[in-house]
Amino acid sequence: MTFEQLSIFVAVAEREHLTKAAAAIGLTPSAVSASIKALEAFYGVQLFHRVGRGIELTKAGRIFVAEAQATLARARSAALVLSELGALERGTLDVYASQTIASYWLPQRLMRFHRAFPGIDIRLTVGNTKTVSQAVHDGLAEVGFVEGTINDPTLSSRPVAQDAMVVVVSPSHPFANRKGVKGEELLTETQWIMREAGSGTRSEFEAALTAGGCYLSCLKIAMTLPSNEAVLSALLEGSCAAALSSIVSASFVRQGDLTIVDFSLPPRAFTALRHKERHQSQAAAKLMEMCLAV
Repeated sequence: MTFEQLSIFVAVAEREHLTKAAAAIGLTPSAVSASIKALEAFYGVQLFHRVGRGIELTKAGRIFVAEAQATLARARSAALVLSELGALERGTLDVYASQTIASYWLPQRLMRFHRAFPGIDIRLTVGNTKTVSQAVHDGLAEVGFVEGTINDPTLSSRPVAQDAMVVVVSPSHPFANRKGVKGEELLTETQWIMREAGSGTRSEFEAALTAGGCYLSCLKIAMTLPSNEAVLSALLEGSCAAALSSIVSASFVRQGDLTIVDFSLPPRAFTALRHKERHQSQAAAKLMEMCLAV
């Protein structure tokens, strides 16, 4: 049974008239009649009585018409779902983002996306760079946003913004008012609070140190903490330094609770990730477009 046969049967059943049904669905009366006869012959069930020049539903036909109408309604509903998905009127978009991006850079862009496409449900999961890239690799996320370098040949990466990294301390720290702090002083004259292994903040700081001839293993690490907020709170105690995104530390610096050390770190990119071999939905493409436009 085809949907065309089902549609023809319902059109005839609702009108109990071959010619009117044929006109309504744009077919010839002979084509409609042949379709009905083929359906009856295949299933061995008579659906219509031929009474004189007219037709009327048999008992079997009256039973079947309700099922046929419901089936066509479900087919129209399924078509509507596809249409709405294509038009971004409904759907779900799974996004993973590393902490700095998820807390400070991405929310405004997600709100702009929501205003444009309120029917799309965005499910945001926060992790570090390693967990985000793994989620995109495994198909748990259609789009991922990270800071840091990703070495996964299955993923496509695209810079969407640039971020400044800074070394921050409390105002009472010896580095707070010192001009031109040198790399070797970072190694010998302070303890450090670090983000956890796998975070983009840590990996980018490590890369910057290595490029300058220093190594993370040479730092005096007081503790390792799993979030930017924990690092910021620990810094207020006064004895340690930390490397963080400038947007993460900005409010603390404005309020005078923390000070940016006079030591240059190279900028880093915020990068969007997607799987090279998986289909990119229109919702994901639009989110990417919005992130690149700002």
